[in-house]
Amino acid sequence: MQKTLVALGLTVLMSTSVMAQEIGATISRFDDNWLTVMRNGMTEHAAGLDGVNLQMEDATDDLAKQIDQVRNFVASGVDAIIVNIVDTSAGAAITEAAGNTPLVFVNREPDNVNELPPTQAFVASNEIESGTLSAFQICNNLRADGKAGGARGYLMNGQLSNQAAVQRSKDVHDVIGMDMCKFMEIIDEQTANWSRDEAQDLMTNWMSSGEPFDFVLANNDEMAIGAIQAMKAAGMDMADVQVGGVDASQDALVAMQAGDYDVTVFQDAFGQGAGSVDTALALAAGKKVDQKVYIPFVLVTPANMDQFLDKN
Repeated sequence: MQKTLVALGLTVLMSTSVMAQEIGATISRFDDNWLTVMRNGMTEHAAGLDGVNLQMEDATDDLAKQIDQVRNFVASGVDAIIVNIVDTSAGAAITEAAGNTPLVFVNREPDNVNELPPTQAFVASNEIESGTLSAFQICNNLRADGKAGGARGYLMNGQLSNQAAVQRSKDVHDVIGMDMCKFMEIIDEQTANWSRDEAQDLMTNWMSSGEPFDFVLANNDEMAIGAIQAMKAAGMDMADVQVGGVDASQDALVAMQAGDYDVTVFQDAFGQGAGSVDTALALAAGKKVDQKVYIPFVLVTPANMDQFLDKN
């Protein structure tokens, strides 16, 4: 998929004039490890294309600021805009702010994804796959550990204003609703806002109740790592608990190498970033593109983790 998107970008450039293409990008927040890799995918790919200039802004998790950034890009006459949206329920506001300027939503699915105008598109991975792959593998691991008679655990949600967090948690509940996984029970679920530190505090609070548990599922790796840190600080043997998350970040793979982390799911941050640039260029050139460009998730376990080192 990534190679196809790169080829698309090259075709667009060869078929348009030699004038520089200006792309403005607004990212929900710069202080996020996964989004940093995605940004690197944008900048490195754009730098490798002749005549493409990329200007990137940090929205600092402020929707009003992000909408202003989109309007400023339009006013400055950019050829296309890329948006990693702060609040996925504000898709219509971003669409309106962009007007006729081609726009690509990347990574986070806006709530108006099915009503986008022809000048807009969405590049990401299908979140129905992410939480499902992680939770189902944890179910299989628990069964292999002889816990099919009953297993209890916790679920950490990302930011609830984010469609990915809502979908990934729904995926977990859907898996637990399956006949072969009904032995799993969620003791409690709360948001830790994608944050390692918040997850560590939340896990510490959960453990203070003394409630026995067998698994922890988190909407992303950062929260899973925070949970692991809390459990290790409490002296827990990580062999006694299954931990699953999403993203296959490098820190997550280090934890997996150490035997602390059991399951994650590779989301191609770099590929999404590069793909958003290619799609923006195609739209700017008046090309017809798929309005939903999905880059597949891949299950990552200790058995295949070596394939994903240095990718995110």
